Amino acid sequence: MFGKSLVADMITRSAETPSDRRRFLRSAGLMGLGVLGAGVAGTATAASAAAAANGLDDDGVSDATVLNFALNLEYLEAEFYSYAAFGHGLENALTTGTGTRGGVKGGRRVPFESRVIKQYAEEIAGDELAHVKFLRTNLGSAAVSRPAIDLQDSFTAAARAAGLIKAGEAFDPYANENNFLLAAFLFEDVGVTAYKGASPLIDNDVYLEAAAGILAVEAYHAGLVRGVLYERELGAATRAISDARDSLDGTSDLDQGATSGPARTNRANIVPTDASGVAFSRSPGQVLNVVYLNPGKVDKGGFFPAGVNGDVRVSG
Repeated sequence: MFGKSLVADMITRSAETPSDRRRFLRSAGLMGLGVLGAGVAGTATAASAAAAANGLDDDGVSDATVLNFALNLEYLEAEFYSYAAFGHGLENALTTGTGTRGGVKGGRRVPFESRVIKQYAEEIAGDELAHVKFLRTNLGSAAVSRPAIDLQDSFTAAARAAGLIKAGEAFDPYANENNFLLAAFLFEDVGVTAYKGASPLIDNDVYLEAAAGILAVEAYHAGLVRGVLYERELGAATRAISDARDSLDGTSDLDQGATSGPARTNRANIVPTDASGVAFSRSPGQVLNVVYLNPGKVDKGGFFPAGVNGDVRVSG
C-alpha cells in the first residue's frame, strides 16, 4: 500500500527520537495517511487530536504504528481475495509477528462462471498478497501478526444488517459470483475513503505522490467492482450495504451505492462523490466502526473478533 521510497524513509527514521518521528510524520502528512489523520497538517493540535481519536498518547505515534494499522487491513483483504481466487489463505510464514496471531474462519474458492471476473479476482488477490509481503518486509521484526479474522459470521451479520437476508439465514460470500462481488464492495469503498482522508494533511510532494498512488490502486479496484455490480443490476443491494455502512460510521449520510438518481432509479453511480465531484473521507475510527460492524467505541468485533493488532485498535 505504500511506495518503497516512502517506507524506506519511515523505517530509517524509526531509529530516531519520538520527537523526531512526530516532526517527520507531521511534515509529511503521515499522521493522517489513511489511519491517523484529522485536522491541519503541521500543527501539534492536529497531531494530538489524531492520536487521541485512536486512544493514543501523542508520544506513542510512530512509523510502525502507521504501517501496522495498514497491515491489519491488508491481512483482511488478502485472506478474503486469496480464498476467493485460489481456495486457500496466506501461508503461515506471512502471518507471524508481534501481538496475538489468530486464525481465519471461513473462506473457500468461488465457483466462478465468468472468465473475466475470475481474472479480476486473481489480479486483486495478487495485489493484496504483494501488499502484505511488502509491508512485512519493511517493518521487519516490528510487524504485527495476522489477527483473528472472520470471513463467515461477519458477512452474515453485515448482510442481515443491510437487509439482504432474513434472521436465521446465512450469507456466504463465496457461494457465487454475485455474493463475492457484494462482499468485495463492502471492503473496497472503505479503503478508498480512508486514503482520501489523508490528502489534506500532506504537504511534502514526495509523500503526496505516494499517497495518491495508494489511493489510485484502491480506486481502480473499487471502481471495477462497482461497475460490474451495476452491470449485473445489483444496485439495490449495493445501496442497502451503503446504508448499513452509513449507520456504522457516524451520523452523516455520505456513503453511496452503485446506483443513484431520483427515487433511487437505476442510474449508474460508479464513483461516490459530492456535488463537486469529490469523494468523501473516513477517519481511522470510522474505518474500524465498519470492519468491527459496530457504531460504538469498541476494540473488537465483526471481521476482527479479537480486534486488530498494534496501537490503533479503538473504533468510534
